Amino acid sequence: MAPPKKTPGRPVGAGTVVFRDTLYTSRNLILPDGRQLRVAQGQVSVKAGDLVALDYLNAHPDLQAQE
Repeated sequence: MAPPKKTPGRPVGAGTVVFRDTLYTSRNLILPDGRQLRVAQGQVSVKAGDLVALDYLNAHPDLQAQE
């Protein structure tokens, strides 16, 4: 059975998209372009226009876009 398809997170104020980390409350995520994203208090947020980060976060099995 295929895993459920994730939908991109909804922009939350000022063009920010928030994802919930279902496994850790704190960690650093390394993007394919070498940048780091910090998970704090079980959440990570990125700008709505950051396609590299959004692609990475949407594909990550431990992260869920917040509605």
